[in-house]
Amino acid sequence: MTIELVIDSKSTLGEGPSWDEKEKVLYWVDILQKKFYQYNPISKENKEVVVEQLVGAIAPKKDGGIILALQNGLYSYDFQQNMLKEIHNPEAHLPDNRFNDGKCDPAGRFWVGTMDIDAKKGAGSLYLLDQKYRISKKLENLTISNGITWSPDNRFMYFIDTPTRQVVRYDYDLLSGEIKDPKVVITLKEGTGDPDGMTIDQDGMLWVAQWGGYGISRWDPNQGKQIDFINVPAANVTSCSFGGEKLNDLYITTARIGTSEEDLEKYPHAGGLFKLKTNINGGATYQFNGEE
Repeated sequence: MTIELVIDSKSTLGEGPSWDEKEKVLYWVDILQKKFYQYNPISKENKEVVVEQLVGAIAPKKDGGIILALQNGLYSYDFQQNMLKEIHNPEAHLPDNRFNDGKCDPAGRFWVGTMDIDAKKGAGSLYLLDQKYRISKKLENLTISNGITWSPDNRFMYFIDTPTRQVVRYDYDLLSGEIKDPKVVITLKEGTGDPDGMTIDQDGMLWVAQWGGYGISRWDPNQGKQIDFINVPAANVTSCSFGGEKLNDLYITTARIGTSEEDLEKYPHAGGLFKLKTNINGGATYQFNGEE
C-alpha cells in the first residue's frame, strides 16, 4: 500500500473527508481557515469555498449539493448558486461551542457533534438531523465529539470522544436511529496519539486517524486488536474516508496546528490531503436523504 500527497494545501486543520459517489468528488474542510473543498480526482481540480464561520463537517446530499456543520449550526450549500441556507442551530444558547465532526448514517440521517472552542470538558453533545429536518440530541457530556461510522451490517455505530482515547460501539437501530448499550471496543495506548476521525471497510475493520500519532491504525473491533498501522508524513492525522471508483483509495486529512517546528521541517507537507492506494474495499460515504 503506497501513500501519496494529493494536495499540498498546508491546511491549519484539515478534516472531514467525504466521498460523493454520485458526483465522483471528495469533499473536505479546513476548520480554522473557514474553508471547504471539492476535489475531483480525474481533473485534479480542487474548488475552494470560504465562509464566515469555522467549518466542522461536510457530507453529500442525495438531491444535490452538500450539508455542512458550521460553528453556528447546520446548513445546506448549493454549488451552482453558491448559496448557503441555514437548517438548524440547536446550540444558539452556547456561543462558545462549535460543531465538529459528523457523517450520514445508512438511512441518510446526519449525525454531528459539538465541542467547546477551547475543548472544555463535557461541553459537547452529539445530534441527529433526520430526513424530515428534525433535530434531536443523542449523547451529551462529550468533550471533543469526533469520529463516527457504522458497521457494514448496520447493527452497530462506532463513536469517538477524543480525550477518552476510546472507540465506543453502540447497538444501532437502522429504522429509528436509536443507539443503546455502549461498549468500549478499542482503547489507544498512551503515547500513540489520540483517536480523531475514522472510517470502516467492507470487512468491518475500523481505520482510526491518530492525532499526534503520525498515522492511521486499522483495528478489528470484535477483538479490540490492532491489525495494521500506516505511517502518514504528518504528526497530526485527523481523519480518513474511502473513495474512488472501487472505494479502495483512502483519502487522509492532516493538520499543521499543534505541530512542532522540528516536525514541520521533517514533514513539510503536513496539513496536506493524502491518498493511500489500498487492496481493500472501503465502506461507502452515505448521503443525506432529507426531504424538505
